[in-house]
Amino acid sequence: MAGAVSGRALAAPTGATTGNAGVSPRQQTYLDGLTSAGVRRSTDLAALSIGSYICQGRAAGQTDQAVWDFVFPMVRGDLEHLGGHVGGHVTDSGQKLSARDATTRYLRIATERLC
Repeated sequence: MAGAVSGRALAAPTGATTGNAGVSPRQQTYLDGLTSAGVRRSTDLAALSIGSYICQGRAAGQTDQAVWDFVFPMVRGDLEHLGGHVGGHVTDSGQKLSARDATTRYLRIATERLC
């Protein structure tokens, strides 16, 4: 039958195919570092995008302030997406984390583990 889709294509994903498919070990180390540091994010893709911008800025020789100025609004926006407000959000450990603190952690962890 033309245009038919095989049963395999319609199968629900298994545990082996869900999660962070396509994430490199270095990226996973970065994501794990964010989690350990209490940085919540809307999605891993958002965190990887933020990390990528940090690494690109560093590689381009941008100053720390220039990287901060570019990344801070992204981090703040992601925190707002989580339902927090600009003043901060509550981490998994119950600690209040401001957008400034989260940005500082993103910068440190991306520089140490991703770039």
